Amino acid sequence: MSEKDGGRRGEGGGGREVRGGGTLRLKVITPGGLVVEADVEAVSLPSLEGEIGILPGHLPLFTGIGKGEVRWRTGAREQAAAVRGGYAQVQPDGVVVMTDAAGGDEDGENAGG
Repeated sequence: MSEKDGGRRGEGGGGREVRGGGTLRLKVITPGGLVVEADVEAVSLPSLEGEIGILPGHLPLFTGIGKGEVRWRTGAREQAAAVRGGYAQVQPDGVVVMTDAAGGDEDGENAGG
């Protein structure tokens, strides 16, 4: 197999192009409404199996999240929101976090608990 063909036909993989110039659309939603909506370069989630990192082009995933922080980065700035359980849906161009409680700012300490 040569570098030019990049693998067998029909396999997903490395050559995927992502809309939005390499960013993800992050949404954090609670029963009270939308808490965070931003275009970000990377997201970190406290999944039930451990911390996972999400970059643009990530394979689709639906996972439970535990108590911890959802962290995201835009340029040199990193922000966080504390969460207490819920679910996350990951697509190649976005992440939607659905949680009962979320809050915080750069230090992610304002969600209570």
